Amino acid sequence: MEPLTRLKARAARQSVAKSRGGRPTKSAAIQRDLRLIEVATRLFLERGFDATSIDAVAETARVSKPTVYARYRDKRGLFEAVLRREISRWLSPLSTAAEMQFSKPSSASVEHCLLELARQMLVMVSGPEPGALSRIVAAQATNFPELARLAEEEGYLKAVSTMARLFDRLVAEGAVQIEDTTIAAEVYLNITVGHTIRQATNGIPIDVKAVEKRLRASLRLLMTGIGGPDGRLHRTGARTRPPR
Repeated sequence: MEPLTRLKARAARQSVAKSRGGRPTKSAAIQRDLRLIEVATRLFLERGFDATSIDAVAETARVSKPTVYARYRDKRGLFEAVLRREISRWLSPLSTAAEMQFSKPSSASVEHCLLELARQMLVMVSGPEPGALSRIVAAQATNFPELARLAEEEGYLKAVSTMARLFDRLVAEGAVQIEDTTIAAEVYLNITVGHTIRQATNGIPIDVKAVEKRLRASLRLLMTGIGGPDGRLHRTGARTRPPR
């Protein structure tokens, strides 16, 4: 009876992961897709786009090749899914960090808050993964321009939009004087993280002390141009932003 009991228990466990038609349940399908993307991300970053095959991804993720093709059409579609997820992983902390730095009344200077925000962004972009992903996108831009466009529109431009909204708030509070907050956001991102991103993309070792020195000097230059009367976050009433 013991073997039969074990067989029944095994069948019961399998029924949890399978629906009546033998297809994976919704929960099992979600877990399978997450595992597939995790594996694909690791292989793309380790091997590059050209050296990563659907066969290798399917085998490592323990799924069938037809499953991969049905879900993502081809390797380009799979890499697009990887790229979208990695972009969201970077943008979500940026939005959270920006909100935390500027959401509450504070006597801290705008420069100090922007410095802390930039430091948090640098942690996100200075690791090996963002650089490897940027190299793949650049290398495949000719063959798959839509991937480069995705990185630009869903990554960089959304980061600019996030920072522009933050600057809009600071202008309304009278903390800074900016004619075009979108341009200000572009300048801020370029001078704070742009250089480090280029180094990471090119595989150049990052000197933390040099990054900090450049960051402070760059923000001082920026604040010279946009600083309000004393550059502090006073909550003394909103002020209309000058027309662009």
